[in-house]
Order: sequence, then C-alpha cells, then structure tokens
Amino acid sequence: MKIITIAIAVGAAGLLSACAETVAQGITEKEDLLAAAGFAQRPANTPQRQASLAQLPANKFVPRTKNGQTQYVYADPTVCDCLYVGDQKAYSAYKQDLFVRRIANQQEMTAMTYQNNWDWNRWDWGPWGGGPWGAGGRWH
Repeated sequence: MKIITIAIAVGAAGLLSACAETVAQGITEKEDLLAAAGFAQRPANTPQRQASLAQLPANKFVPRTKNGQTQYVYADPTVCDCLYVGDQKAYSAYKQDLFVRRIANQQEMTAMTYQNNWDWNRWDWGPWGGGPWGAGGRWH
C-alpha cells in the first residue's frame, strides 16, 4: 500500500512538472513574439519594480495611456520576472504575428489529419486518372 502511495505521489509530481514546463514554454514563446513585435523588456530588478510588477495581472496585456499615447504592458513574474512595454504599433504587430501563427498551426494540423486519414488509392486516384469518372475526366 505504501509503494502505491509513493508511486502515485511520484507520478503526480511528474505531471505537475510537465504542466509547469508547458506553461513556462508557452509564456516563453509568447515573449519571443512580444520581442519580435517591438515590445521592450524591463527587468523587475529593484524592490519598487518588484512591487509594481506584483500589482499587475500576470501574463495579461494591460493598456495604459501616457501623454495621450496608448501603451501596453505585459507582466511576467514567472519566466523573466520582468515587464514588457510596447506602443500601439508593437501591439498590432504582436496580434498580427499571433494570428499568422495560429493560421499556420491550423493548416499544419489539417494537413497532418488528412495525411494520416486520406487513402490516396481510393477510387484509383493514382496519377489523377481512373475513378468513377474514368481517365477522360467524365463520370461513367
């Protein structure tokens, strides 16, 4: 009974570790996109910055208006212990990059699905002849 309890505890710890890695990896990928879009990274390297960072929602965009200009801040207390700051141009570039990445991921998933499920020999698709319509391209 004690061995089973230990095995369950070890398994649960492994799952939690894997989840933490996945979350951190997702945040890291997001931060790579932020940097590529033009966001500037500001480390929380003073007690004042640490306190300010702690007041922001983690891994969320918060718009701020400064001198009539909208800036976006993104707090990351998990991976870099920093704040990302960008203007409207950087935020728009980030959203565009994210949109393009999501479409590419969807296309890749669709291609993989059809690659694994499509029977290329169905109806004699061979070299694009045969099938119910015959070699002449007409339905028989």
